[in-house]
This record gives sequence, structure tokens and C-alpha cells, in this order.
Amino acid sequence: MVGAVPPLLIRGSRVAVGPDLTTIPRIEILTVCTGNICRSPLAQYILQRDLDQRGVPADVTSAGLLREGIPAADEVVELLDARGLDARSHRSRTISPDVLRSADLVIGMAREHVREVVLLQPALFARTFTLRELVWRGREIGSRLPSESLGDWLARLGIDRRPSDVLGASELDDIADPIGHRFAVFKRTAVEIDELTADLVELAWPGDPA
Repeated sequence: MVGAVPPLLIRGSRVAVGPDLTTIPRIEILTVCTGNICRSPLAQYILQRDLDQRGVPADVTSAGLLREGIPAADEVVELLDARGLDARSHRSRTISPDVLRSADLVIGMAREHVREVVLLQPALFARTFTLRELVWRGREIGSRLPSESLGDWLARLGIDRRPSDVLGASELDDIADPIGHRFAVFKRTAVEIDELTADLVELAWPGDPA
């Protein structure tokens, strides 16, 4: 819950030790967009903040489809800075089997990103969604149950889902790319991602951080 004592994180390990000395599996989340300089860094830093505040032992990273080594857009750095989050050291990287291998959940910013992930790693389809899709499906089926693992909740979200469901573009599932637009567009994108990540955390981790 919010305000809970954060777990003791063991660097380099996929487990954390809770305040009652129980072992909590660490969650690996990857956010994906096209260039990894706008939408996915926004989602990465904001979601990590929200999970940290909830006391969820998780590592959120990001990747894209294009070039590596590019800093986050200036607008993104400014918008995250306003939220107390520092993305100045961010550098883009591209998705690859190695990047995807440890992901418990992959969050694309649009359907095209889900498709690219699944082309590389078909087995990831069951745990790869767009951010919008995660939230609307979560609202439809309900929050994760206390005894339900994240994987089981994702399976329940996608019980009737098929690869053809992520073909094309969709206003329901896609967050528009702000690159090349005015700062006001970046700001709207950041607000949208902020709201969606808050909803996702409330749906997927409604109570205890485990």
C-alpha cells in the first residue's frame, strides 16, 4: 500500500526482501516506443516512481525500434524534471532478444511496438500489451486478486486476445508520438502517461507490493 516500508532490494538479484523478511520476487518491466527518446522514457520513469511509491519491488527499463545512444528529447527531460525525475543520463537502446529475455511485462506505447516485440519473441505475446490496452482490459476484468500472480492476472486480461487484435493502428490502444510537435503536445502526452501508469499500478498492485 502507499506509504508502506519499502522492501530491501538486493542489487543484481531478481528478489527483494520485505520488511517482514519474506522474499518478494522482483518484477522486470520494459516500456517500448519507436525512438526510445519520448514516450517510453516518460513511461519508464513515471511508472518506476509510481511502483516505488507503492513499495513494489520492480525495475522498469525502456527500449525502442531505431538507433541507440540518443538522449531523451529535451521536452521529455523538462517534463520529467518537473516531476522530480532526472532523465538526463538516459540513452536510447533498441529491442533485441537479450533486452526482452528477462521481461515479466512489456508495455508498448502503440500497437506497432507490441507487434515488433512479438516478432522478435513470439512467446512474449501473452505479456506484451500497450499501456492503454492494459488499463482498459484491467478495468473490464477487475484488479489483480490478492492471491493472483502478475502473470496470472495478465493471462486473465488476455484470455480472449489474439495476435490479430494488435494489427494496424488504434485510437483505443495507441498513445500518439509527440516528436516534432510543440511542447504543449509533449505535455499532454506526459499527462496521459502519468494518468495511465497510476491506473495500471492501482489495478495490478491494489494492495500489498508482492
